[in-house]
Amino acid sequence: MTIKVLLADDHSMFRSGIRAVLDTQPDLECVAEVADGAAAVAEVQRLRPDVAVMDVRMPRLDGLAATEAVMAAPGNATKVLVLTTYDLDAYVYQAIRAGASGFLLKSLPAEELIAAIRVAARGDALIDPSVTRRLIEKFADHLEPPVPAPGLDRLTAREHEVLLLVAEARSNAEIARVLRVGEETVKTHVSRILAKLGLRDRVHAVAYAHRHRLVDR
Repeated sequence: MTIKVLLADDHSMFRSGIRAVLDTQPDLECVAEVADGAAAVAEVQRLRPDVAVMDVRMPRLDGLAATEAVMAAPGNATKVLVLTTYDLDAYVYQAIRAGASGFLLKSLPAEELIAAIRVAARGDALIDPSVTRRLIEKFADHLEPPVPAPGLDRLTAREHEVLLLVAEARSNAEIARVLRVGEETVKTHVSRILAKLGLRDRVHAVAYAHRHRLVDR
């Protein structure tokens, strides 16, 4: 199956470089390139790509507002990957809460972005651990005041432990090593956590944990 991708970035050289890489992949097809958020929303609605790669800082409509519009559209099935600069953007945390399937450093190698697109297309979520840790560190003081965490009391002690490790942006393999269990066991715990808390994926589990201040900065 071919994965249809939309690129939204106001830097034409960046778009051209990524598109050139996409064109070498037999399972990926770039169906559109746009230079602003408003065009991204319009083209997502028209073309229904599997994945939209969305820069945060764009003219007319920024990546956050564009992500919110895409995810709020009735019947939307497009996954959004948000790109951020090394210095990070305050908008990224909000973009994740708006429904993005992940966020990545804009400077990451092209092959890693390609891999991320495939992960998102499968319906999985991903985050760059270094981005997550620095993002929360930098913007924790600007998050909403902590409120009671709904559903937290439904978690077992081990599930709560796994949630805190997920909130640190640890992979399943890393969590398995810390807890000395198998990766399949970790996957089961994560699935149960998401179901009990009503969360869509592990990216939103990270947002949940930090919004409710369940972890230290």
